[in-house]
Amino acid sequence: MSGYLGTLISNELITRGHQVESIPRSLLFGEISALKNFIEGADILIHLSGSPILTRWSEKNRKEIYESRVYSTKNLVEAIKMLEPGKRPRKFIQASAIGIYKPGKIHSEESADFETGYIGKVTTDWENASKTLSEEVNRIVFRIGLVIGKKAKTITNLLLPFKLGLGATIGSGKQYFPFIHETDVARAFSWAVDQYSQNATFNLTAPVLITNKQFTKSLAKSLNRNAFFVIPEFVIKLVLGEATVLLTDIPGAVPSKLLEKGFEFQFPEIEKALKNILIGQ
Repeated sequence: MSGYLGTLISNELITRGHQVESIPRSLLFGEISALKNFIEGADILIHLSGSPILTRWSEKNRKEIYESRVYSTKNLVEAIKMLEPGKRPRKFIQASAIGIYKPGKIHSEESADFETGYIGKVTTDWENASKTLSEEVNRIVFRIGLVIGKKAKTITNLLLPFKLGLGATIGSGKQYFPFIHETDVARAFSWAVDQYSQNATFNLTAPVLITNKQFTKSLAKSLNRNAFFVIPEFVIKLVLGEATVLLTDIPGAVPSKLLEKGFEFQFPEIEKALKNILIGQ
């Protein structure tokens, strides 16, 4: 696995004694038969593929965002189906996103109140693409929140302006900020690999749900800075266009099922998460 999350999850699994191998992009989007040969004998498949989504949604970008998630999932599922039963993976663990939910509300995994626009279609089709997996393959889906970590863009893009005292609330600040610390992302995927063997969909967000305004206040406090400014929505639209909704219209999500199954979050609260990221404690 490659990329930011892929590297984190790979390192966690390797630390726990697993052997990890990445699927080349050329195979993931190439001939299904070649992909089938590559994954044959794999015990578990973890699927994280997806091009960056926080960008202007030009026609080209929309196509890439959609295909990098949906088509790659379909190809993997078809490759698994081509394998003989004894050579199929035991588990298929797939990333998804909380963007599947309707903004402005708090959702547990039981919610079917899905977003109906572009993001809703991408995430719904992304998840549906793996629903035809063979019954003997456990399908586990993680709807991931806003990842924060030392190298997460959520943090790196904000550190300089906040250190300069230019930290700002986005829009009204009332929108939810369902964060998840990078360590808990890696630990949750590792937990699914080692301990969970049923079909399930989990919200992968911290248990303590906050708003954008609360996040801004906590980050500023962690850096001993003020954050008096507000970035109006129209300013963000000048930069991101329709993708502005990713910052201003965010659903709230709570990890009810993970808590129910006994998963323990290392960073359940934003203050503890930021202290670890900024100070290393």
